Amino acid sequence: MQDLAVAKSRRSILSLMDIRPDSAVLLEEGGERRVRAEDVRVGETVLVKPGERIPLDGSVKTGTSSLDTSSLTGESVPRDVAPGDDVLAGSVNLGGMLTVLVTRLFGESTLSKGLRLIEEARERKAPTERFITAFAKRYTPAVVAAAALLAVVPPLMGLGAFREWGYRALIFLVVSCPCALVISVPLALFGGIGAASRRGVLLKGGNVLETLAKVRTVLFDKTGTLTRGVFRVTGVFQAGNTDRERLLSIAGEAERGSNHPVARAVVEAAGALPPLGGAIEELPGRGVRLVGGGKVILAGNARLLTDSGIASAPEAEGRPGAVVHVAEDGRYAGYIVVEDTVRSQSKRAVERLRSLGVSTVGMLSGDRRENASRIAEDLGLDLWESDLLPSDKLEHFQRISERTGGTTLFVGDGMNDAPLLAAADVGMAMGGLGADAAIEAADGVILNDDPLGAADVIEIARKTRSIVWQNIAFALGVKGAVLTLGAFGMATMWEAVFADVGVALLATLNAARVLRFGERMQREAEEIKV
Repeated sequence: MQDLAVAKSRRSILSLMDIRPDSAVLLEEGGERRVRAEDVRVGETVLVKPGERIPLDGSVKTGTSSLDTSSLTGESVPRDVAPGDDVLAGSVNLGGMLTVLVTRLFGESTLSKGLRLIEEARERKAPTERFITAFAKRYTPAVVAAAALLAVVPPLMGLGAFREWGYRALIFLVVSCPCALVISVPLALFGGIGAASRRGVLLKGGNVLETLAKVRTVLFDKTGTLTRGVFRVTGVFQAGNTDRERLLSIAGEAERGSNHPVARAVVEAAGALPPLGGAIEELPGRGVRLVGGGKVILAGNARLLTDSGIASAPEAEGRPGAVVHVAEDGRYAGYIVVEDTVRSQSKRAVERLRSLGVSTVGMLSGDRRENASRIAEDLGLDLWESDLLPSDKLEHFQRISERTGGTTLFVGDGMNDAPLLAAADVGMAMGGLGADAAIEAADGVILNDDPLGAADVIEIARKTRSIVWQNIAFALGVKGAVLTLGAFGMATMWEAVFADVGVALLATLNAARVLRFGERMQREAEEIKV
């Protein structure tokens, strides 16, 4: 039964192994050919039929479909994909035929990275687990020696028969076996890692769980963590005789030549655009200029218009979000406000953290003060910092950590957050294993981009810690009681067997509860989404 409990825990955390495809259908000029997935190179195209798993990370070339990514991210709702969308190895194609342009080799895929993290987790033991293991190595030979002395010395001193003291020595030896501790403590920690994986969070070891259980301060990066990092138009303010549709149209004409996220949001809001009728020039730090078709369109910040001798709306600069000023043929046409969208779960994540007793929840952002203050107010954060350069973030983080005291968790999403992820007591990287530098520095990865994952792992860590100490107290308490009785000749061998095998079995079953706790959290999360 101990082996079954251990196997169940290992199956939970290593379930990613079962979804790694062995082969792929490679598209070539002469047709299609099934090959080993590890033989496919970056830049080649693979075919994924309905019901099949995507063999390698890539982007959709042709076709539309829905993907089941639950095994990777814990997200139960299928994800719709179309040409240009990124897809992950291991996702199940639920709908139409897809062709996928491979962007990562088999061994470098998101799935393979996750498996490597899991293997690392087995080697990184928690302090409690290390202590129990080291203790058992010294404890066991000491107990055997003590039992031998107990069997021999008293009879030689005339305190009784060898049979009586030999029986007591056997009871002592059986009761003293550390199986309950040596098995149940690592199992509880491994089960905690498995429970976290069910919620879409990969942890690098049991030591991370023990530190998470003590977290009292949580700091988030803003863009891509509390917000989606996806911009959308939230306001259109026209000037003069320009109507709303015209303002969006001329702005979209100019901005379609830019790859900036703000520009893409404007183009999306503009909808259908006329054919390109001129040359688009991107002006770094200012915006874009379209010249052609008998017109000149400017779209960018206030500085762009000022340099061209055009007055912009002064009230626009105080608005939160990015402001895109637009001018046509030297005449000011109005401005468009583009904002990042807050993740739907961010507010609930902050509330959950508070309910778990986290004393300080804050945010560090390189965004403008107006944008950061609005998001901090909406989410009810305790503290926030804005206008931070990447080099400033680490200094502010250290200052906040010293001021708040206790254990600090930092949650970030990209390469610029790597120094903070490394400096924090616990660093969690968002973004589905996207940024290698962040993953290397972090202690865990939130695969489903859900800030609630931070609250989930803290709750799982505290549940795991509780179960670990329950097992330690239960095992030592029962063994101590039977040892005391045995010393006075009041304990039988059956009681000794219970104090060893029975306690080990009960402690093992108790350790397995953390997995059921993770399953319950997953069901509750799915019910909330429904």
